Amino acid sequence: MRKRILELEHQLSNAHTPIPAPTHPVHVTSSLSASIDILQDSRAFGHVHAIARGISHKNRVFGQSHWMNGFVVFRDLIEMIEPSFRNPSSSMLSGLHRAKMLARVIKSQRSPEWPTLPTNVLPPMDLCDALVKLYLRTMEPLYRVLHVPTFQQEYEAVWTNTDKPSTSFMMQLKIILAIGAIFHDEKCSMRAEATCWIYEVQTWLLSPNSKSRLGIQNLQTSILLLLAREMIDVGSELIWISAGSLLREAIYIGLHKDPAQLPRMSIFKSEMHRRIWNTILDLNLQASLVSGGPCLFSLEDFTTEPPGNYSDEELVASDPHAMPDHVFTEASVAIALRNTLPVRLTVVKFLNDVASTGTYEETLRIDTELRASYKALRRTLQAYATNDALSSKFATDAIDFIMHRYISSLHIPYFNASLHEAMYAFSRKSVLDTSLQIWKLATSPGRPPHSPTTTEPDIARLCRCGAGFFRAFTFHASTFLVVELRSQILEEDSVPRPDLLNIPLDATNMVLRAIEAGETSVKGYILLSVLAAQIDGIERRVGEEDIPALLGGAAEVALQRCIPMLERIAGQGTGGVDSQTEEFDFQISPDFMEDWDLVMSDMFNFDGVDAFLT
Repeated sequence: MRKRILELEHQLSNAHTPIPAPTHPVHVTSSLSASIDILQDSRAFGHVHAIARGISHKNRVFGQSHWMNGFVVFRDLIEMIEPSFRNPSSSMLSGLHRAKMLARVIKSQRSPEWPTLPTNVLPPMDLCDALVKLYLRTMEPLYRVLHVPTFQQEYEAVWTNTDKPSTSFMMQLKIILAIGAIFHDEKCSMRAEATCWIYEVQTWLLSPNSKSRLGIQNLQTSILLLLAREMIDVGSELIWISAGSLLREAIYIGLHKDPAQLPRMSIFKSEMHRRIWNTILDLNLQASLVSGGPCLFSLEDFTTEPPGNYSDEELVASDPHAMPDHVFTEASVAIALRNTLPVRLTVVKFLNDVASTGTYEETLRIDTELRASYKALRRTLQAYATNDALSSKFATDAIDFIMHRYISSLHIPYFNASLHEAMYAFSRKSVLDTSLQIWKLATSPGRPPHSPTTTEPDIARLCRCGAGFFRAFTFHASTFLVVELRSQILEEDSVPRPDLLNIPLDATNMVLRAIEAGETSVKGYILLSVLAAQIDGIERRVGEEDIPALLGGAAEVALQRCIPMLERIAGQGTGGVDSQTEEFDFQISPDFMEDWDLVMSDMFNFDGVDAFLT
């Protein structure tokens, strides 16, 4: 009888367990994309344009939110370019090899020795002031980490007190300076200094006695380090792992439990508790979306309430009171974004959890919920803006960017199929609309991305000079727009949208400006140049047999344009380009010629979101 009861309980449990989307691997090997397996939906087996449910590469498996799922649309392009790399008369192979070596030289010039011991050395006070203000104006309103009055008091003491500042505060300050450096100038001239500060803080946090420093300040510094590593691109492909570690550290000191369930603490401590936990949740969610990894928490895993609507000054008053929801405070933006966390978590779990059903009907249902949540969020932010209370334009731009990316992520798996099958037309429109919005946010209104005039908005500078979430998804949005333009031109009864016509030129120019600002990759520029050449060939009615040569020539021209830029950047580093490149072998060995993975698997690498961009 007992055995029978257990069997019935097991059957009942299975009846309520969603059936994961069945997949089968499709092995793809080419000179450009190396060897990968596309995990296609078995329910669409036999379809020419099946839905990718993930990517397997080497010993890694990435969920649907990983950027490479969208690049399946370029398989035909990759195959057309391949003969150009095999052509002995082409300089592509040697050019790519030199570009790769120059990138290594530049990165080695920027990176200090490891470990980098912490010091109290700071830039001049006026420069520090500027970098701190840039951080407080941009990232702090979006991801609440600091109690700003307390931080400013300690910061001022660094310059006025004769006492030596604590190492813990100096590390927090340096990582704030590193984040501010991204926004400082349009050439991101402090990239090397920012990298050094990141190394210092990472060394300090990894010291053997770090356990004794567990607490809010340590978590604040760890959060800031996570942001800086992603934005400066120091181990950014491992952010998902680091974010998970940060979540567990927060749980270890009880942040997952609401202060009301813990021994009595002040309102100040309670609210900092809630703010830090809220930021850690959001960064974990974002890291999962970027990496294609599952988000390993659920709403049932914590009881901590969202932050209260307190101003920073009110928190240190003798009798603090939270403001009504319609009254703007420094916490209002983070609270508004937190209200969308449940549906954003649903999106990431749907895309990346192994038990996800992955049906198109479910995609559309979640899309409806996500858009409703975003609409409510926009109403809230618009009310603050109407009352002139919202001072951070960056925060509202960043939230728009984030929400459009979540909507886009739901539909990108269907984008390739949507170009050929009417049943996915809504997904095609969604990818187009959200990519356009992301592109507009990433480029200042009324100004081409390559124009040096007009002050660059903070969000645009982050998308161009930074790395990680904002920069990578700006690039992806531009490629989807160019592909959409190509498709509209190919469709006989379609007139291309006017707002797409300048995207190929503007996108390639933006990538060039990113290289001028310190980017070491030429891959994005090559891809966009090849896409632009393909569109030009289609418009000029170039014969199909001549298209591969046209694309190969465009790739070669793009590469030759980038190499002098990399040489100039490398020459500005310590020792110059000639002395630094002596340790690298610039001769192409027979092994290099045969090992196509070495040539282009890095170009279409799957190791991280920035693999295509770094």
